Amino acid sequence: MGNDYEDSLSIDALNDRIAILEDNIRQLIEQAAAASGEQNESRIADRINQQNDELDRLIKIREARQKK
Repeated sequence: MGNDYEDSLSIDALNDRIAILEDNIRQLIEQAAAASGEQNESRIADRINQQNDELDRLIKIREARQKK
């Protein structure tokens, strides 16, 4: 599912990374609300999508570990 580095992270480290991603997404949404211009909005939307994908991936890793 993840790479070797992420597979070796503790649950606490995964939770920290998840919290950081959630904060990043919140900040990006605030930036998107304040952004003017289609290019800025598109760039921010792409970044939000990347952060959401990473968040989903880390949550799946955490859930898989918690089931073990």
